[in-house]
Amino acid sequence: MRSVPPHPQKQTSTQGAEGWRGSEGGGVRTGGGRRQCERTAFSFYCAVREQLPVWTLEDMRRMEVFCWDDGHPRAFLPSEALLYALVHDHQDYARYLLNRYSVSTLTAPRCTFCCCRGSGSTHLTVAVRYDRLSILGMMVEAVKDCDTEQRDYLDSCGGCSHVADAGKTAVQLAVELSRPDCLLLLLVHGAQPNGLDTALQRLVASDAAERRNAQRCLDLLLLFLPKLPVLHCLQEEPQRWQSLLGKEVFSWLCGLAPPPLLLQALRCLAQFGPDQIATLPDYLQLHS
Repeated sequence: MRSVPPHPQKQTSTQGAEGWRGSEGGGVRTGGGRRQCERTAFSFYCAVREQLPVWTLEDMRRMEVFCWDDGHPRAFLPSEALLYALVHDHQDYARYLLNRYSVSTLTAPRCTFCCCRGSGSTHLTVAVRYDRLSILGMMVEAVKDCDTEQRDYLDSCGGCSHVADAGKTAVQLAVELSRPDCLLLLLVHGAQPNGLDTALQRLVASDAAERRNAQRCLDLLLLFLPKLPVLHCLQEEPQRWQSLLGKEVFSWLCGLAPPPLLLQALRCLAQFGPDQIATLPDYLQLHS
């Protein structure tokens, strides 16, 4: 793959914006400037969708693509480009952005509706919603060496109400959408195992085709939860839940019996060697 020639981002953005101002006699009209930004962003979106080479996309992002921000055009940020790469599963481009710009690529972009400053783990939730497991793995690896920052990022929620999946962590969304592979990846890297109530409700609401993934999500939460919460819903409909969970797991969740031996062993493994859970053969996986 051809290497990307260095283009200092800040300098490119200034030159591009100045070029626009000059072309209109000293100032970009708000309407025209905004529309031109939208056109360049859409062209870039299409280029990522078509899986164009990384060097082509970076040349476009640095020299041709602009966003309208506080009444002025500015260069398209790596964090915004990563969202496009996620939507269209452009793994090579996502890898380049994360390697080149590291954790700054994961900064949440500003909300386009209210222009408030972005917060939370927008990229993680987008990766989970679109089931982009490979890029999700790249992102959690990017924050692997930042202990405090990693925990805060993996467990953060979207801050702006206009953002899709606002208020949900990536783990909660993975449980809600029954994405067991995404959930395992997040839990192995230290995300908090929240969402047990949601996992139980998803198991009840799932049809036969969805139940396997919903069951797997529940199993994973049971492995990584350090302490079980009180689950009143199980006691309200004991026969229904016992048929779904099995007698041993149901009794454990109700506090009536210790966990099954296999579950105890897997919970110890999840605590002391979480990265080994994904490598276990199927017959050693927990199946409630």
